[in-house]
Amino acid sequence: MSKLNNKWVRAAIPALLIHCSIGTVYCWSTFKEAIATKIGMSTFAVGWAFSLAIFFLGMSAAFAGRMVEKDIKKSSLISCVCFTLGMLGTGLSIQFLKGVPALISIFICYGCIMGIGLGIGYLTPVKTLMLWFDKQKGLATGISIMGFGLAKAIATPIMELIQKNLGISQMFYILGAVYFIMMFIGHLLLKKPYGWLEKDEAKSEFRPLSMFKNKTFLGIWLIFFINIHCGLALITYEKQILNETFRNMAILATMVSLIPSITAAFNALGRIGYSTISDKMKDRNTVYKIIFISCILITGLALSLFAIKNGHKSIGYGIIVILLLVIVNLGYGGGFSTLPALLSSRFGMDKISKIHGLALSAWAFAGITGNNMSELILKSTNRTYDYILIATLILYVIAFIIDITMVKDKNIKKNKKILKNAN
Repeated sequence: MSKLNNKWVRAAIPALLIHCSIGTVYCWSTFKEAIATKIGMSTFAVGWAFSLAIFFLGMSAAFAGRMVEKDIKKSSLISCVCFTLGMLGTGLSIQFLKGVPALISIFICYGCIMGIGLGIGYLTPVKTLMLWFDKQKGLATGISIMGFGLAKAIATPIMELIQKNLGISQMFYILGAVYFIMMFIGHLLLKKPYGWLEKDEAKSEFRPLSMFKNKTFLGIWLIFFINIHCGLALITYEKQILNETFRNMAILATMVSLIPSITAAFNALGRIGYSTISDKMKDRNTVYKIIFISCILITGLALSLFAIKNGHKSIGYGIIVILLLVIVNLGYGGGFSTLPALLSSRFGMDKISKIHGLALSAWAFAGITGNNMSELILKSTNRTYDYILIATLILYVIAFIIDITMVKDKNIKKNKKILKNAN
């Protein structure tokens, strides 16, 4: 039995099993049109199920921190049950209901119940990983969160195959059962290092709103929110942006279908790459500076080239757009995986699950605002995608300014005083 008590069996493998399951939320575009057709509703209306799932992900993570700190076995089991029940309920809603009743049921199952499983499952393995990989916290969180990013690349072809041969409802039934097995095995294996005991907090309660009085935490929350908001604004319209860019370019148009898989791979690479690099840096916040600078430069380059060509979308512009999507995906993934280690570098490990969960509330709001900002821009500009680039460029600049002015405090002792006021 002692051979099983190591960082790979008790932390890395269960984290991957859990995150590779819940990360399939990003496969939404693979089946949203099939759901809309099956229940007789518009894709726009059905799309709110995804927004709700991300919202409940962030908010459940924000409020589940105390439970995760206290009992990872309980939280991992709740995640397993909620996530798979949400998938099975979505399948039943599609098969037996139509119209508005089906839509409401999908909102409840996919958006609310599955979203709660997502948030608790996302948060649960993170502290355990950082405890086992004490000297390589960035690598540890990168391993887990890379699984969240890889899930889309792994599951998409499987989902398409099942849909084609068995139907959309059966896809949810089959994968719900598979993910239950994966997550339940992860639940059984997950364990904190021998001898680690959480501090007794029976006499105190964590007051989240007090954390927003901390300039450092508020800065981290804001840059995390903007990075996700901009990422979703571009990534959720990736296919449409590519189709528009290469519409009159027969040479490259055939490649468009391959590009989303490539950008998904870079999303996963950013999750493991940026967080691992942060282990070698004096200040983990340097990663966010790199993310914002690279996104500012490539977005500015795309807009400049478009202006120079007087609105003509050349092959050179098309290549820059592909590079833009690659860099945005890298930064989007890297922002997620670097966050827990950055928070631990500012506030220590004592309440990291609570603090990380609270920071993930930014994901909840970005899940509502990111893709909807793009939708509003497209509606008001006659489907002009370049205005999305202008909006994201401005936001990336704002994020960089916030980063260099608010997230520079590395004094853990000072920040721990804020934590005491949050109890």
